[in-house]
Amino acid sequence: MTSGQLHPYFPADAVIPGYAPNTTPLPVILVVFGGLIGAFVLACVGLARRFNPGLKRAEQLTIAWFALCGFLHLFFEGYFILNHATLASSQSLFAQLWKEYALSDSRYLTSDPFMLCIETLTVLTWAPLSLLTALLTATNTTTRRPTPQQQILQTAVCVGHLYGVALYYGTCGFAEHMRGLSYSRPEAVYYWGYYVGMNAPWVVVPLVLLRRCWKVGVEVGEGKEGKKER
Repeated sequence: MTSGQLHPYFPADAVIPGYAPNTTPLPVILVVFGGLIGAFVLACVGLARRFNPGLKRAEQLTIAWFALCGFLHLFFEGYFILNHATLASSQSLFAQLWKEYALSDSRYLTSDPFMLCIETLTVLTWAPLSLLTALLTATNTTTRRPTPQQQILQTAVCVGHLYGVALYYGTCGFAEHMRGLSYSRPEAVYYWGYYVGMNAPWVVVPLVLLRRCWKVGVEVGEGKEGKKER
């Protein structure tokens, strides 16, 4: 509660000036947002296949993943950085999405310094590098393996994502266990569905891609050793 106004976020005394409940039903918000993401990712993969018909399924999935990351980092998180002070009162599509997600982490509606720092870094660094990784993967017509440039970029972005998620989970965990402060509502859908579930892909997928890069590096190294022995 702030200034006589009620809000549904935790902690209950979080200061969220100008809060206004969403006016659009959640299913409509999710369908529109999913449509935007789907159109962007499918367009990126479609253009990549048109330019490079020899792309394997794994490469297409890699392009789709980094295109998804680029879209979310650049547009969705970029919107947060530019409009964090007015999210609570806005009824734009992205603002309503952030208000819904903030039920699992109210820091997005309080201009929390950590969230502003980590999201700014994400927008300025991981957004362009994600899109560049997708581009390099799409234009790789010379080999069936990721090029060294692709491997370096993939590794950098994947490690960056893992580091960001570790900080994100870590700061919330510290606040909850050391200070008894929870930013998430207690309902399972918000904590396990939104907070844990929606961020988990940025742990699982980077680990899979890092493993792939490592395997390719090992294979290349073994190939070079074999040539030397011959």
